[in-house]
Amino acid sequence: MLFLIPVGGGIPAGVLLARSHGIIWPVTAGLYLISDIVLAFLFEPLLRLMIWAGRRVPFIARMVAALRLAMSRTTAHYGGAGPFALIMIAFGVDPMTGRAAAAAAGHGFISGWAIAIAGDMLYFGVVMAATLRLNSVLGDPNRTMWIILAAMFFFPIILRRFKTMKIRRVLTPR
Repeated sequence: MLFLIPVGGGIPAGVLLARSHGIIWPVTAGLYLISDIVLAFLFEPLLRLMIWAGRRVPFIARMVAALRLAMSRTTAHYGGAGPFALIMIAFGVDPMTGRAAAAAAGHGFISGWAIAIAGDMLYFGVVMAATLRLNSVLGDPNRTMWIILAAMFFFPIILRRFKTMKIRRVLTPR
C-alpha cells in the first residue's frame, strides 16, 4: 500500500517494511512495479480527459501548449524527445509527468507507460539500494527513512544550485 502513494516518500518506508517482514528485494521491486501498473490504469483516463479538454477549452489548450514547450526544453538537455529523454523525465519527476511527456511526444498507452515505468523503476532502484545500504550501516529503520526522505527532497535542490553556480562561473568573464 505504501507504494501506491503518488510521491516517492513511500519508497523507503515500503522497502524497510518489506525487509522487516523478510521479503527479498526482487519481490519488493515486483510489488513496486505492480503499483506502477495500477497507477497507469488510474491515471490514463485523467490524461485522456485533459487531452480531450485541451482540444475544446482554450485555457486548457494554452496549458497543453505550455506543457509541450516545457517538455521540449527539458528533453533538449537529453538530446531530444527520444525514449532516453522521456525515461529521464520519469526518473527525475514522477511517472505521471513521464507519461504526460511521452503522450506529448506521440507515444500511446503501452509505449508511453513503458517509458514512464522504466524511469520510475530506475528511481525506485536507486532509492531502494540507498535505503537498504544505509539501514545496514545505521541499523535504525526510522533514522534511515528520515535521512533518505531528506536526501530525496534536498539532493535535487542542491544539485540544481551547484549546476547553476557552475554555469554562472562559465558565463562570467574573468
